Amino acid sequence: MQVYPNRFNQELQRGLKPCYLLFGDEPQQKFSMIEALREKAKAEGFTERTVFVADSGFSWSQLIEATQSLSLFASQQLIELELPTGKPGTEGSQTLQAIAPNLGQDILLLVHGPRIGKDVQKGKWFKVLDDIGVHSICYPLEGNNLNSWIQQELQQAKLNADAACVRMIADMCEGNMLAASQEIQKLSLVFAGQTITPEQVEAAIVDQSRFNVFQLVDVMLGGEQQRCIKMLYRLESEGIEPNILIWALVREWQTLTQLQDQLKSGQQIQWMKLGIWKNRQAVYQSALNRLTPAQMKHIRQELEQADLAFKQYTVVRPYVKLAHLCMLFMGVPLGHLPVME
Repeated sequence: MQVYPNRFNQELQRGLKPCYLLFGDEPQQKFSMIEALREKAKAEGFTERTVFVADSGFSWSQLIEATQSLSLFASQQLIELELPTGKPGTEGSQTLQAIAPNLGQDILLLVHGPRIGKDVQKGKWFKVLDDIGVHSICYPLEGNNLNSWIQQELQQAKLNADAACVRMIADMCEGNMLAASQEIQKLSLVFAGQTITPEQVEAAIVDQSRFNVFQLVDVMLGGEQQRCIKMLYRLESEGIEPNILIWALVREWQTLTQLQDQLKSGQQIQWMKLGIWKNRQAVYQSALNRLTPAQMKHIRQELEQADLAFKQYTVVRPYVKLAHLCMLFMGVPLGHLPVME
């Protein structure tokens, strides 16, 4: 059964399930759920906790033994199994299916790891454990969802804040929910039980936005100019190689060209064949609606020039040129301005 991260605590209050599958690349939500499960399990008598990491040296027989024996000092056990790749492999899959009937009254299993795809969720081991338990996938929050989460965190920290404060925290910590949580905890120590102002928030926290290239691409395709430039600034400050971004932009140009060719020939867009999942189709559609074939041709020319310059010369301000390229993808009329000096 799937439960969204913001509903996880409510699910725990209904009673413990034999198994919990928690995955995702967003650490704050995942760590919060793991900690909440640990506390709930301990309160319910699961005082023994055994931790395994299924790395290259892990023996799956250890997990089998753990489910078949309890210590002399504890009658109930919480077993935590981390899957560093998100996949248990053939032996692990068979083992997890085999131990499923042993889970329940005395043994509670937590399996966690990084972000997983639909292929993992369709695996036999995942389905067997999900049938008797709960699974939750953590994704970074954006927009209104992020604002709602920040507001909830502020309330739990006994802080009163208006919408301006929430937006400021979201803007300064967007893409890094763990940092946002830490900053709210810091605010609660200074202004416990008080109503905080935007000035107090600005003085107390620093800009801790953390983005990756894939997030930048989605924002660019969606045409969000201000966010795109902010992300570029953060990526530059984090030392991301400009060539990585050029590679990403070239890849997106190729994908958009394929999509335009399908539309031009009267075909229905084959999203999945191009590896575009449903949650990203809207941003590609936005770019398709915005960019003409002539604009795509101009972008290709500018990408070729920039790629050549980045590889053969020392570009003084590469991120200025990257910003120019991103603006072209967003349909900003900069054709009269040269990308390369």
